[in-house]
Amino acid sequence: MKIEATPLPGVLVLTPPRFSDERGFFSESWNRRTLAAAGVHLPDFVQDNHSLSHAAGTLRGLHYQAPPHAQGKLVRCGRGRLFDVAVDARRGSPFVYEDHA
Repeated sequence: MKIEATPLPGVLVLTPPRFSDERGFFSESWNRRTLAAAGVHLPDFVQDNHSLSHAAGTLRGLHYQAPPHAQGKLVRCGRGRLFDVAVDARRGSPFVYEDHA
């Protein structure tokens, strides 16, 4: 599995290998041992959701979570393209603009 860090701490891009033959393809999109071997230690994977947007440009939602209810997210695109945005709003984050005027 190809694992790429992003400028935002804790946000990774996972690209699983795809094994193809005349029947189609097989791809393992999640494997705790593979990720742990690469130094990626994540909380328990407890929920899986699937959605379909019929129209291009559909906004699915903005989700804010804080402990003790924070969750990790695994976002997959089965077909087409997606534009996924992650915002680090934690206090002290170098990515947060704080106007102290």
